[in-house]
Amino acid sequence: MNKVLFFAQLRERLGCDTLVVDAAGLSVQALKQQLAQKSPQWHDWLLNKDVLVAVNQELVDEQTHIELQDEIAMFPPVTGG
Repeated sequence: MNKVLFFAQLRERLGCDTLVVDAAGLSVQALKQQLAQKSPQWHDWLLNKDVLVAVNQELVDEQTHIELQDEIAMFPPVTGG
């Protein structure tokens, strides 16, 4: 199983901070598509907005494959001044 963590505005908009899913063997893109099926709001925020993804605390691209026990974190891009 894999733990998926949601941070910042993404967590607020989805109304969820953590999920446990079986994502082993999926790409990050496939996981986002699978989670987007939960509701129209999830679809909008995961597929139509900029979402950064880290696997085991390292930023990855959408083609990265997830392995058993990987921790996935999703969050909006951070801006600062």
